[in-house]
Amino acid sequence: MASPTFISSVKEEARKNYIAIFEQDWPSWLSGILIAFLALLIFLWQSPWGIAAGYKNWGDWFFFAVGMKTTKPSLPWLHTMSVSNFGLFSGALASALMSRQFKLRPSPPLEYIKGVAGGIFMGAGAALAGGCNVGGFYTAIGVFSMGGYAMMIGLGAGAWLGLRYLLWEMAKFPPKMTTEERSSKRVPSRIDWAKIQPYLGGGILFMAVSIFYLYSFLDKTQMGGLLFFGLLIGFVMHRARFCFVRAFRCPFMTGDAEMVRVVALSLAIYGIGSAVIKWNFLQPDTMGVYHPFWIGSLSGGVIFGFGMLLAGGCASSTLWRIGEGHIKLMIVLVAFAITNSWLNDFLTTSGLEGKLGKGILVPAVFSWPLTMPLFLLVLLAWVLWAVWNEKTEKCVIF
Repeated sequence: MASPTFISSVKEEARKNYIAIFEQDWPSWLSGILIAFLALLIFLWQSPWGIAAGYKNWGDWFFFAVGMKTTKPSLPWLHTMSVSNFGLFSGALASALMSRQFKLRPSPPLEYIKGVAGGIFMGAGAALAGGCNVGGFYTAIGVFSMGGYAMMIGLGAGAWLGLRYLLWEMAKFPPKMTTEERSSKRVPSRIDWAKIQPYLGGGILFMAVSIFYLYSFLDKTQMGGLLFFGLLIGFVMHRARFCFVRAFRCPFMTGDAEMVRVVALSLAIYGIGSAVIKWNFLQPDTMGVYHPFWIGSLSGGVIFGFGMLLAGGCASSTLWRIGEGHIKLMIVLVAFAITNSWLNDFLTTSGLEGKLGKGILVPAVFSWPLTMPLFLLVLLAWVLWAVWNEKTEKCVIF
């Protein structure tokens, strides 16, 4: 048997690595670690990671376009969270294409109605809580904002309510064959998209890197970095199918504790890194601490948690699932953005914003030495509850 040539050996190794990186699903624990690492880079690069403010920017432009706003909003490509959102979507789209998993995925009519309702609930909840599942929960806890814990409780309660509603809906309206299942019976396209998709995905990655250098050339390097970090987060989330919803839904639906472990691990890494950044004054200790504790964060969490069950995704998974081609989530995004923009403006002009609470830095209450063990103990308690529930199913309502 002839020994392989150098070129054939390189090709074989490249093929193996391509399959491992772009085609096989990544383990959830790895995605949790990588997301924490990337979120810390964003924190050092500019400010804590968030998503809802980018949605609000898009909603602001809608109201400006229809003449309901007189002040011109920030340009989306110059708005920090809008740019990172574009990056997250682009990374997920590139991943879906390179793994040959992209296709337009329609849903039954009822799902579109739920998408609108879910987007409205999530947009309203994010406005009340000062952030979505990322900015109001994950990042908030990670930068030691007291409001993050209130939203965490609210998300759990909202997910429980949302699951109860879905159970009622399943009993009243039994699911039928979906639009996607019906469309699978259609005549296949003459174009072999499976062969073309990886090249399109590679082109998106190349364009994203090129745009980073364009931002740098225009003396907007910070924006380019946010686009790049967002792209990496979107890529990781899609490869591992990382979804915050599962951390709040699965314990009540199936008892599965996997995503609770993953999110807790990710938060532990992010929080420890954030403590190094803040405690060492690399960034102000109050940076990112603006979440209204406790009324706004708790009520916003309940409303957001209910909405994400209706929508079938949170703020972050909405973006990466749109990158996969889910039409319902496109509707969710529009409803989220418009609602969040309108309610944020209403809360500000009506004076209700100040009545929801104010941002409280946890170390300002407990001191840094006491905050760190408390922070880790809360995460440990969450995991232990999820593991106990997985074994006993005491809180499973399905």
